[in-house]
Amino acid sequence: MRLSLILTTLSILPSLSVQAEKELPVIHKEDFSKDASAWKTTDDSKWKLTTVDGNQVYELLGVSRYRPPFRSPHSIALLKDKIVGSFVLTARIQTTQTSRGHRDLCFFFNYQDPAHFYYLHLGEKPDPNSSQIFIVNQAARKNLILTKEGIPWKNGQFHDLKIVRDIETGTIDVYFDDMEKPVKSAVDKTFTWGQVGIGSFDDKGYFDDIVLRGVEIKKGKPEGLHPEK
Repeated sequence: MRLSLILTTLSILPSLSVQAEKELPVIHKEDFSKDASAWKTTDDSKWKLTTVDGNQVYELLGVSRYRPPFRSPHSIALLKDKIVGSFVLTARIQTTQTSRGHRDLCFFFNYQDPAHFYYLHLGEKPDPNSSQIFIVNQAARKNLILTKEGIPWKNGQFHDLKIVRDIETGTIDVYFDDMEKPVKSAVDKTFTWGQVGIGSFDDKGYFDDIVLRGVEIKKGKPEGLHPEK
């Protein structure tokens, strides 16, 4: 399987660079060839391992029964026991939802608890609640940007995704298939540590080939600028 999800943490430089990404140690590798025990879901009944084109992937079957305390995605699988700040995350993903405006997959980061986190909504068509970068901060999700670009999902095809998060500058950059030019960007420093996760607001899809690179950090205060190293 191709290893396509990279997560990095870097606090010694003002911004992340390609060279810095490559030099960071691997924290976690995941191709789902054995199991998904490294992930904690909001509803185990909606996730399973399945084989696609000879590769075993982690499949989200549909909307979870979980109801968050504030308006935000229902289906979440968090990587257990890994707390990071700055990161670079790449993934190989495919939606299995039929085409509609809000069909999506989501990625979660700097996740501290169900009321404090960021998430990326990869919606097909953009509007204030779709295809944006959001923050959940003890209130219903709020978009950090209002992009006019949707996600060009193709049925039956895997896509490459990259998210670059720099807690020093507050930048969040999102790349889809083209790893050189971001399709979405935002700046926010509210949360500077937390878990990462995969999922969807209420749709379904495949996730495969995960690598986590970076420096593990200890849990900090819910809204502190920097956790203890």
